[in-house]
Amino acid sequence: MIDPRQILLGAQAGTVQIPVCDHYSGVEVRMKKSLALQAEMAEEFGACVFDVTLDCEDGAPVGGEVDHAHLVSELALGAVAGSRVAVRVHPIDEAAFETDVGIIVKKAGSRLSHIMLPKIECAADIDKALVSIDAAGGVHIPIHVLVESSHAIHKVFEIAAHPRLQSIGFGVMDFVSSHGGAIPASGMSGMGQFQHPLVIRAKLEISAACHAFGKTPSHCVFTEFKDVDALSNAAHTASKELGYTRMWSIHPDQIRPILKAFAPTESEIETAANLLEAAAKVDWAPISFAGALHDRASYRYFWQVIERAHATGRTIPSNMGIYFS
Repeated sequence: MIDPRQILLGAQAGTVQIPVCDHYSGVEVRMKKSLALQAEMAEEFGACVFDVTLDCEDGAPVGGEVDHAHLVSELALGAVAGSRVAVRVHPIDEAAFETDVGIIVKKAGSRLSHIMLPKIECAADIDKALVSIDAAGGVHIPIHVLVESSHAIHKVFEIAAHPRLQSIGFGVMDFVSSHGGAIPASGMSGMGQFQHPLVIRAKLEISAACHAFGKTPSHCVFTEFKDVDALSNAAHTASKELGYTRMWSIHPDQIRPILKAFAPTESEIETAANLLEAAAKVDWAPISFAGALHDRASYRYFWQVIERAHATGRTIPSNMGIYFS
C-alpha cells in the first residue's frame, strides 16, 4: 500500500502538520487549565488538536520573570505524553529573553513543540535569538515568530525563508499602534481588522510569504472572546479568504469555533476521500470524477483536505483513515 504523501507531496511528505489552533495563556491557573483541556480534547478527538503556548512576554509579572520561567518549565515537563506545549519568550532585546531561554530551554527544551519569538523585525533577529537558544540545548526546537510592524511586513518574505522557521503570526495591535493614529482603533479588534486596507495588506503579505516557503501562517488574536459568533466569522474569513491555516486563541471558548472554522465540511471530506480512492485505483493517473478532469495537482489539494480533517479532529472515512493509524 503506497502512502499518498509519497506520491503527492514529494519532498514535503515529511513536513510536520501543526494544529490549526494555538492557545495562549500566561497566568498560572489558566496555564494549568489549558494543559488539562488539551489533554481532555486529545482524548475526545484522538489527536492533539491545539497547541498550548505558555506566555512569558505578557504572562510574567515585572520583577518575577525568573520565577515565571521556572513555573513554565515545570508545567511543560509535567504535560501528558503527546501534548504540544510551546513557550512565548520575551523579545530578544530585553534582558528577560536570556532569562527565559537559560531556564526554560535548558530545563524543558525536550518537551517544547516550538518557541515563539515576538517582535521580530528581520531574519537576522531570528539568527540572533538562535545563538542563545542553541547554546542552551535547543537546536532541535522549531521557531515561530510574531511580526508586529511595517518594517517586519516589508521583510516578511525574508523572514519566511529562514530554514528554522515553522510559522509566522501577526501582532495586529502593535501593528496598528505603530502607525501613529493613521489606522483607527477599529483596525485592531473585532471585524474591523478585516476592513482597513493596511491591515488587510499586512495579513495577506504574511500569508503569501508563508505559502511561498512552505511555512504556516497563523492569524492574529480576536480580543472579543465572549462573542463566539463574531469569532467564528473572523476565523472563517481568515481561513477561507486570507489563506491562513492556523489561528490564535486567548480563551478556552475560542478553541472549538476555531477548529470548526478551519476544518473541512463533511461533504468536502467525503468528496476528497472518494476522489482519492478512485485515483489510487489507477495509480494516480488522470481520471474523470463527477464530470471533471482531475490529476495530481487536484489530488494534492484533496489529500490536504484529508490532512486538515485529521488535524481538526474530524471523522475520516475508513478508506483514508488507514493512513493515519
